[in-house]
Amino acid sequence: MDFQFQLDHSSSQTKIQQLIHAVTEAISDGVLKEGDFLPSVNKLSRESGLSRDTIFKAYTTLKLRSVIASTPTKGYFVSNESFKVMMLLDDFSAFKEQLYGSFRNALPENYSVDLLFHHYNPNVFEQLVLNNLGRYSMYVVMNINNDRIEKVVRKIDPRKLLILDMGSPENDEMAHILQDFENAFRNCLEQGKEQIQKYDEFNLVFPSSTPHPKVAIEVFQRFCDDNTIKHSVIQKIKNNTIERGEAYLVIKEDDLVYIIKECKQKGLKVGRDVGLISYNDSPMKEIVGDGITVISVDFEEMGEKVANFIKSKQKIFEVLAPRLILRGSL
Repeated sequence: MDFQFQLDHSSSQTKIQQLIHAVTEAISDGVLKEGDFLPSVNKLSRESGLSRDTIFKAYTTLKLRSVIASTPTKGYFVSNESFKVMMLLDDFSAFKEQLYGSFRNALPENYSVDLLFHHYNPNVFEQLVLNNLGRYSMYVVMNINNDRIEKVVRKIDPRKLLILDMGSPENDEMAHILQDFENAFRNCLEQGKEQIQKYDEFNLVFPSSTPHPKVAIEVFQRFCDDNTIKHSVIQKIKNNTIERGEAYLVIKEDDLVYIIKECKQKGLKVGRDVGLISYNDSPMKEIVGDGITVISVDFEEMGEKVANFIKSKQKIFEVLAPRLILRGSL
């Protein structure tokens, strides 16, 4: 199939950006393969109405990116059938490292990945998305729970977009791999009920600043009420005294570290005097003390599923259920 280009006069992209995007899209979709020749500058100018200077600048940019090459006698051709992926995560942590490592390892070598972070800042999120429209073959985006963000995300071609971790599974247009923060979370608590009930009180440490879905608070409170477990929700653990006979469910890593330190200073043994459950697993949590009990999805599995979507371009609509991994801290 020959490469064809049609200018979109309503697009917010420049003519050069549109042509660059069209070439990279054609390579990504298999219309152009390694060694295939692009239309000459003169031919493309006649067929598209673009100026020779515009086409030359676009081809030059593609050459600088090592997407195409040229010879003096034959013209421009696809030099490297590579695929560029933009992965936009919220922040970098131990479990995100597992996710990214699994994802990267499952991709062939001709796939390059640019890893970016928005740090839950809507302005940064919007800027990163808008500045990179049309520059990548595929987009993997960890969403933000913000009203204006959906409009920004919808600017990405839905055929090339995967929403990760948090979002709206009811939207059947956008492919997604999400976590179940409600029903599966309740199931995890039920599985650990026998261990939790050994303690006098069960506390959820849930800082107001955390992006973790607040439905978790409702699930936690319903579980405790249904099982007659004394409980409380704590926003700032450092304002509270760690007491013998209490169990804690912790969302943020620094709160987990604080509780472990406080237990050491007070001579309290984690798993006997104080119970601990942490959200999201990491290799370190397997070996700290007698191990930290976690509620977590398998981030290596998530990374592999993301890679399969990127390679196959077949839409996926999946919600992963976290599981309870019992270790010595409970």
